[in-house]
Amino acid sequence: MSQISLPFDWHGDARDGDFLVSEANAQAVTHLERWRDWPLSVSVLTGPPRSGRSTLARHFVRMSGGTMIDDAQGQDEHTLFHAWNAAQTDRRPLLMVGRTPPASWTVALPDLRSRLAAVPHVAITEPDEALARALIARAFDHAGAGYAADLPDWLLRRIERSYGAIDAVTRLLDAAALSSGRKISTALAKEALQAAGFLPIVPPDPSTANRE
Repeated sequence: MSQISLPFDWHGDARDGDFLVSEANAQAVTHLERWRDWPLSVSVLTGPPRSGRSTLARHFVRMSGGTMIDDAQGQDEHTLFHAWNAAQTDRRPLLMVGRTPPASWTVALPDLRSRLAAVPHVAITEPDEALARALIARAFDHAGAGYAADLPDWLLRRIERSYGAIDAVTRLLDAAALSSGRKISTALAKEALQAAGFLPIVPPDPSTANRE
């Protein structure tokens, strides 16, 4: 796993830091960095909520001098169509950012629909294990929360491996640590997750159950 320097908005904050690059987003990062090689002046970037897709898009704008349209699938179709044409005319790259691939967007304008069918599309996927572990640690570090060294791996075995779940769980545990004045141990994490109704996606290892 590598990293590129750009503002990273984990937990919604505009912080200066390093955007973590792993198998989950490396293809998207490489595609944006090679914007000069795009066959068209337009591309689409998609990814799950909290995946950093908008942050990466803003980095693309600063890097390329181009433009971006966030939440593109929810925008007016004529706005998208005119932005597309302007990008081709001005040769100024345009990045459309959405939640799902453009093939799933509801588009009534035939000309826009045909353009979206031809556009290069790259996606950020849900985090792989290395990225998930790093995001858990980063969230606690950004919050200034003290935590046990084994906590990220302990959480990885018990929560859904998604950006949304990581965000929700780390917020919950940070709040629990603040309210209790305790370091985030696996014991505190277990108490807080049980109280909040979080259930493990992967059952705990029976060999460690008596130690937790």
